[in-house]
Amino acid sequence: MMRLQIARLILRCFGEEDVDVMAQLFANPDFMRFSLGVFNERKQTVAFIEKVIGWDHAGIPSQFAVVPRGKEAVIGYCGFLHHPEVPGEVEIGYRLHPDYWNRGLITEAARAVRDHAFVDLKLPRVISLIHPENIPSRRVAEKNGMKVEKEITFRGFPTLVYAITREQWLANRDAS
Repeated sequence: MMRLQIARLILRCFGEEDVDVMAQLFANPDFMRFSLGVFNERKQTVAFIEKVIGWDHAGIPSQFAVVPRGKEAVIGYCGFLHHPEVPGEVEIGYRLHPDYWNRGLITEAARAVRDHAFVDLKLPRVISLIHPENIPSRRVAEKNGMKVEKEITFRGFPTLVYAITREQWLANRDAS
């Protein structure tokens, strides 16, 4: 079971025991802002958790449950997403419980996931797909060393593609 431990968070694999807390988060309009909408049915959360667990079991980079150190509560997710609309790309995607916004937590998580992508998984690049009006997520991507590469239409919405290559990450890491 993959697990990343960072300063204030533990990023761990999802399990079936996470369905209840994630169902509450997915039903929260603030948590689901800039998405296709809240999950009104538990089966939508079950499908998300099963997909993520399936990726884990298949050895495909996946999502992590975000847990504050010293607590049991899952407060969001951060990790890898794979979309048929952008074949060959691996997205770093994240969502955080609104009570934990503006503390730098998801930036910390996204950096750990980016580093995991390049150090452990040796991925050539990662992207983040972000709605242009989602300023907090854009800031997270920028703090993660990503730059806007282009704008696309993703699932019917204008979407900025933020990207960073392993080479860019290595150059930035070596310069600091």
